[in-house]
Amino acid sequence: MAGIRWPPEDSDLPQPRAPAVPDLISDDDRSVAADSWSIKSEYGSTLDDEQRQVEAAEVLSSGNFRAASDYSSDKDEPEVNEDEPSMLGLQSYWDASYAEDLANFHEHGHAGEVWFGAEVMDTVVMWTKNSCLNLSHDQIAVVCGDCKSTPEASQPLSKWSVLDIGTGNGLLLQELAKQGFADLTGTDYSEGAIDLAQNLAARNGFSYIKFLVDDLLQTKLDQKFQLVMDKGTLDAIGLHPDGPTKRLVYWDAVAKLVAPCGILVITSCNKTKDELLQEVEIFNERMDSQEQEEQGKGSRGCAFRYLDHIRTYPTIMFGGVEGSRVCTVAFLRK
Repeated sequence: MAGIRWPPEDSDLPQPRAPAVPDLISDDDRSVAADSWSIKSEYGSTLDDEQRQVEAAEVLSSGNFRAASDYSSDKDEPEVNEDEPSMLGLQSYWDASYAEDLANFHEHGHAGEVWFGAEVMDTVVMWTKNSCLNLSHDQIAVVCGDCKSTPEASQPLSKWSVLDIGTGNGLLLQELAKQGFADLTGTDYSEGAIDLAQNLAARNGFSYIKFLVDDLLQTKLDQKFQLVMDKGTLDAIGLHPDGPTKRLVYWDAVAKLVAPCGILVITSCNKTKDELLQEVEIFNERMDSQEQEEQGKGSRGCAFRYLDHIRTYPTIMFGGVEGSRVCTVAFLRK
């Protein structure tokens, strides 16, 4: 679960959102995928998992969303959940895709897809490295105050604990390792993806990278990480038939994995920077409301705070609006 397969780079056509992919899979795969809409992951479900899904559905059904925020957007009427369902939102699609990639690796040594392309991955890695190195105490103080779990400004990259959610073939973690990160973990709900990532890491000399089968929306991880990477996972979650509900659960889950004053870096091809900011704003308001109801206390402030975004991606003009087909945004965890 890592992203969208892009058409050739020389295409002059604007890239569609949430593309349907019927030609990529067989009729049998379509049947399996359709059946999987109502099937949970191999982990099964706990009461807490089910309760989170119910609560998310109630939030959606209430329609109690904030109207368009003060953030600018490339849409006349910004909406947080507007993606059309696609096969790319189904675990069965990714299981089949990574089974094929794993077979190609064993037969030909191929690494599989580089999601969003190698250029985007390299840009994300270098920008993330610099963001971690340049994170100042002043920035942290504004958001988090005196936070003991925050990495020191002078702390080497090797000391940062890093989690890549929806890691796929794990190539992003390998590139981070080349830049000096050493405490690296990748998770994916597809067992085939984890098998492929482990094989590639061992072949390329990165056997110390940890890879685990884990469904983010029902995560069994009990560790918090100072840096959490998401390159396309939120996109794929939004393409599930229950995407709006699952996106709400996503924020609940990821907020528990980012350490206080840690960094969350999201790379998306289905949402603009402003749409991600609006989505975070809605999540923050929901968390504040829940805290007030449960504890009878006033708001403690936002759960995530905007930190920075990549400004170097090539842009295109479409419909009189200039934008990029991919965005990367970083948030600080309150």
